[in-house]
Amino acid sequence: MNIWKRMTMKEDPSTYEIKDAHLARTLRVRDFLGLGVGTIVSASIFTLPGEVAAQHTGPAVVISFVIAAVVAGLVAFAYAEMSAAMPFAGSAYSWINVIFGEFFGWIAGWALLAEYFIALAFVGSGLSANFRALIAQFGVKLPNALSNTFGNNGGIVDLVSVIVIIAVALLIAQGVSGAARVENLLVILKVFAILLFVVVGAFAIKEANFVPFIPKYRMTANGAFGGWQGIYSGVSMIFLSYIGFDSIAANSAEAINPQKTMPRGILGSLLIAVVLFVAVSLVLIGVMPYMKYANSAEPVGMALRAINHPYVAVVVQTIAVVGMFTALIGMTLAGSRLIYSFGRDGMLPKWLGKLDEKNRPNHALFALTFGAVLIGAFFPFAFLSQLISAGTLISFMFVCLGIYALRRREGKDIKDPDFKMPLYPVMPFLGFAAALFVFLGLSHDAKLYAGFWFLAGLIIYFVYGINHSALSQKQKQ
Repeated sequence: MNIWKRMTMKEDPSTYEIKDAHLARTLRVRDFLGLGVGTIVSASIFTLPGEVAAQHTGPAVVISFVIAAVVAGLVAFAYAEMSAAMPFAGSAYSWINVIFGEFFGWIAGWALLAEYFIALAFVGSGLSANFRALIAQFGVKLPNALSNTFGNNGGIVDLVSVIVIIAVALLIAQGVSGAARVENLLVILKVFAILLFVVVGAFAIKEANFVPFIPKYRMTANGAFGGWQGIYSGVSMIFLSYIGFDSIAANSAEAINPQKTMPRGILGSLLIAVVLFVAVSLVLIGVMPYMKYANSAEPVGMALRAINHPYVAVVVQTIAVVGMFTALIGMTLAGSRLIYSFGRDGMLPKWLGKLDEKNRPNHALFALTFGAVLIGAFFPFAFLSQLISAGTLISFMFVCLGIYALRRREGKDIKDPDFKMPLYPVMPFLGFAAALFVFLGLSHDAKLYAGFWFLAGLIIYFVYGINHSALSQKQKQ
């Protein structure tokens, strides 16, 4: 068999149904809404609107959030149909393996793996920074050695980040239903904090802060500012906020009635997230001139203190820190299921795909945790965060194009789902084009880092995966 035929061998969907049947189906729509909102509305809602407004868009940050949401929405429709038709662990990796073949499935999965490893370290670092800012108001300060990554400003390890990542892993190791209950409770608390900020801040909005709504275009040290060029730069920066809906799809093998649960969870959580992001952006810009948010790690707290609500600022920041656990739970759940699916298929060592005595993929969970702790301890997250959007957008493009191949097989070897992407065949192409549009707007560094990441993925595939995969073993029999 030639190498191209070997790389494009497709996994039988019934194989995944059998392999994933041992995972307990315990998650309902409310659990997926909590998982999705908790992951999408993470640390970024308290920091990103002010940062993007100051660097690129001015008051037009709202337009950037809406455009990014439209792009994410188009992809989310493709995700909803895929996860309803093929509710397998590993989301895009497993789907593309079935639709396009093993090599393309590996590339899509490898792209997502960058998201989960780095996003975990990213959110852990963000939680640590916000926690340290919060306790500093009470005169408590951790030494630099325990506050920063290795070699960064006298740092040895970001201790808070390491502790919270490990704590979340230990929670999930006890079972997904227990983690989902904690997630749902924390999401409610976080949404309360966001609404509290919106309501309190709404009474202090000054119309003058929105003029001009789209500032005049100019180039700065941070890139494009103002005009549609600035809005486009803002979209590429903001899109990172919306990619959390993949965490819902990655857990579809543990969904009760995935035909209905998955579309409602994916699309519902994205809609809630968009409303919250736009509301926070409008209030943040309306309360204070956007220039003042430059280089601020906690613009929401700054805005509340500026309008003489210091106690509300403490409450919101405290809940924000606790609420960041929701993103860590969602990403850890999804990332561990992705690594489990790699091990399940022999693309990585098979022990990663083993379940424990209670049918939990804890080997994969602890591998993900170890990797995230290492990244969070040794690499400044600003250096790596650009990889998250680049890798995920490539995976999103695969999923949108995959809808065309999926439709030809629905009702044959793949079940015909209750939910289907509307406006077929136009919308899948629009989803692909929109993801490509955002990808092209990423920085040169983001594309360069993505290139190195994919080179590593190619080496692993041709040195290990192609010879040890389940399809390879099946071929030899």
